[in-house]
Amino acid sequence: VQLQASGGGSVQAGGSLKLSCAASGRTFSGYAMGWFRQAPGKERDFVAGINWSSTRTSYADSVKGRFTISRDNAKNTVYLRMNSMKPEDTAVYYCAVDLSGSYVMGRDEVDSWGQGTLVTVSS
Repeated sequence: VQLQASGGGSVQAGGSLKLSCAASGRTFSGYAMGWFRQAPGKERDFVAGINWSSTRTSYADSVKGRFTISRDNAKNTVYLRMNSMKPEDTAVYYCAVDLSGSYVMGRDEVDSWGQGTLVTVSS
């Protein structure tokens, strides 16, 4: 599975961005999709995940109430809507696929990673 992320950019604190990630290649049904982020000098951390049927989602505490993950299986695409953004949201954002269907993803459980898209939030 290949993942192509887009939508990163620069925004002021309090602003919004929407990331997209399209899966291609040998795709399967039942897989979960999600987003991680990595700030400079820090580890890559889980941000949000969604199951195949969009009935279950999971979020990091730091983004709950501000970020919303969604997906469109007809387009093999996952989205991350980011509102009320903060400077601490600045990071490279990576989309991810877990073929087992687990929407609460650990780094070691990810089967495929996107190339990353940079998000910068200025104060």
